[in-house]
Amino acid sequence: MSRIAPLSGFPEWLPAQRIVEQHVLDEVRRVFELHGFASLETRAVEPLEQLLRKGEIDKEVYVVRRIHAGDDESADLGLHFDLTVPFARYVLQHAGHLEFPFRRYQIQKVWRGERPQEGRFREFTQADIDVVGRDTLAFHHEVEVALVMAEAFRALPMPPALILVNNRKLAEGFYRGLGAADPAAVLRAVDKLDKIGPEAVGALLREEAGLSGAAAASCLALAQIRTPDTSFVAQVRALGVTHPLLDEGLAELAAVVGACAERYPGAVVADLKIARGLDYYTGTVYETQLVGHEAVGSICSGGRYDSLASDGRTTYPGVGISLGVTRLVSVLLSHGLVEASRSVPTCVLVAVADEAGRAGSEAVAASLRARGVPTEVAPKADKYGKQIRYADRRGIPYVWFPGNAEPLKDIRSGAQVAADPETWLPPDSDRHPRVVRASLLETSSTRGDDDDSSRDARK
Repeated sequence: MSRIAPLSGFPEWLPAQRIVEQHVLDEVRRVFELHGFASLETRAVEPLEQLLRKGEIDKEVYVVRRIHAGDDESADLGLHFDLTVPFARYVLQHAGHLEFPFRRYQIQKVWRGERPQEGRFREFTQADIDVVGRDTLAFHHEVEVALVMAEAFRALPMPPALILVNNRKLAEGFYRGLGAADPAAVLRAVDKLDKIGPEAVGALLREEAGLSGAAAASCLALAQIRTPDTSFVAQVRALGVTHPLLDEGLAELAAVVGACAERYPGAVVADLKIARGLDYYTGTVYETQLVGHEAVGSICSGGRYDSLASDGRTTYPGVGISLGVTRLVSVLLSHGLVEASRSVPTCVLVAVADEAGRAGSEAVAASLRARGVPTEVAPKADKYGKQIRYADRRGIPYVWFPGNAEPLKDIRSGAQVAADPETWLPPDSDRHPRVVRASLLETSSTRGDDDDSSRDARK
């Protein structure tokens, strides 16, 4: 058989890596549900017309077409590229069955036909939260979603994350105050700052957005403002631009940064270059950097949208934030930032002395499983030394020898003790694989105890 070539942009984790990913998903789900967000899942495909209606993503959508479709059959379906557009459709379709404000979280695969590189994939998992209202939505939810995501980050074994926030009203009001005829064009140019740099963005502002040299310089000066507190307000005022929409945006952004600073100091930073290129955002916008790995780009983003969902009579404004789970996990794994304590969920391997006695080993395993101990039975009745090595290679901490006076062996320490399969339970730190910062796992293993900062990876 010829060698199978990898398909770039479609990650497949090894078992230990998958444990890390599932731990991230479990912790994120736990935090979302603690805050009352209900889970839902939408279909993988949407009409192309709906997908292409918002944002500049027409070159990134994967089209879905039957392989035996006739020449006259149009391909009018595409795989969703995010979870916000299908969620907007879901709200419109099911509004009569929902209570507003509607709080949902959604963890699903999405697809984008872009060039794979570090942190960018063609198929990846996102974890979103959104709060949607009917006709109106209170501003405090723009504070809430940032705080919920900050709490989720603190629950994960990862480097610190900075949630960078801006406000589209602030940006648009500033550009209008400068006399910009097309504020959206200015936003699109500023959104490219990290990719092409200030000189190239300045050229775009003059040549494509139609700004004067002085106005372009003011836009770049605004984009340089970044503070961990509300001092950005005075810095913006010092630029001498005035507009009612700018005033509204400044007040809203100050409220977000101030409230987050009280709950999680240092977790949220005002960064006035954050633009978010998609055109449905209307208020607060979020992007997130992993400290020490900023070059990977934002691992979490979103914002306020007032007109994404509307049936012509009723408008459903909302605010949401989306964690790029696959991007985050890829950074944690590729840089060796986290480790799983073992590659399998198994806590105990029940040995088999001979095939005639396999039923007895299965009975021991069933008793352990009945009390929540992940257990498997040895696949072959090899010599006990081989069965122990089999467990060791897979990271299984305990081997059980049925019929022995001291049946339970901790293969890490070599200790073997008496135990009853009807009553014995492992330490909590052994029951499930642990996923922790790599240095913490090494320290914990050396000490032989459980570090308080680790969490079980529940399966």
